[in-house]
Amino acid sequence: MRWGTFCLGLTAIAAIAATGCHTAPHHPSHFGPYGTTGRTLSVPTSDVPGELKKIALPPYVIEPPDQLMIEIVAILEDPEAAATRKPADPPKEFKAFSLPVQPVSGQFSVRPDGSVYLGIWGSVPVAGLTLPQAAEAVRDHIARQEDPTKPGAGGFRKETLRVVLDVLQYNSKRYYVVTDGGGNGETVTAFPITGSETVFDAIANIGGLPPVASKRHIWLARRTPHAGQPEQILPVDWVAITQHGLTTTNYQVMPGDRIYVKAQKLVRIDTTLARILTPIERLLGVPLLAATTVNQIAGRGAGFNNNN
Repeated sequence: MRWGTFCLGLTAIAAIAATGCHTAPHHPSHFGPYGTTGRTLSVPTSDVPGELKKIALPPYVIEPPDQLMIEIVAILEDPEAAATRKPADPPKEFKAFSLPVQPVSGQFSVRPDGSVYLGIWGSVPVAGLTLPQAAEAVRDHIARQEDPTKPGAGGFRKETLRVVLDVLQYNSKRYYVVTDGGGNGETVTAFPITGSETVFDAIANIGGLPPVASKRHIWLARRTPHAGQPEQILPVDWVAITQHGLTTTNYQVMPGDRIYVKAQKLVRIDTTLARILTPIERLLGVPLLAATTVNQIAGRGAGFNNNN
């Protein structure tokens, strides 16, 4: 009887501790809606870009470790046409030629210092630039290089150079899906931004909601650059999106967004109870095992004496 009462008391204490660790949401004027400090920015969901009203993202800014495609050619007069052209006549036929000695054409990585390495032509800083700005920076850099096939002749003429530059892999702009393990940690998965993802797409990328997830506690947290600014917390109605086809809370994902999927309360309580009770059961099981062993040994001894 005492043992049962003791276990019941431990269970009640553990339940109180578990619920105490998971506080109820506070009023938004003092705390965030999910227990986070700071003010919450109230944004009508109808004004947030979503599945049926997506917006175009700003011009892409290159950062490490993006992968770029760069091709450089020089538009020069066709040598065959130049041989037959009269000296007084202007050039009429032009052809595209690759750079001599080492052509620049292919995939290039943006290094940690923000530059791309173009072999014998050197490195060009491109971090923080848009694609047109980066193409112009590469063009200016090549124009300052000396043509190795014509020593002493100076560099390339800038007006003859053409640079094609685009992004092959958008590695620097990401969003994150964080899934709560219900007391067993949190899993963070990062995905590159391509410009049209929604919350539904993000959850689909992780294979759907985990078994311990709560369908009523999912939100999108938009990053806040400075401390003290209002937080941007956008609640997600998962049932409305999946079962009713409503798109109001299926927001368009922006670079840096965090989509948080919280675990069910009962799962968290169960995990907390297991952590509290398991060590106690082990401690109480040691003397019980010792007593059982002693009884078994004593019983064997008594039986041996009876056989004699």
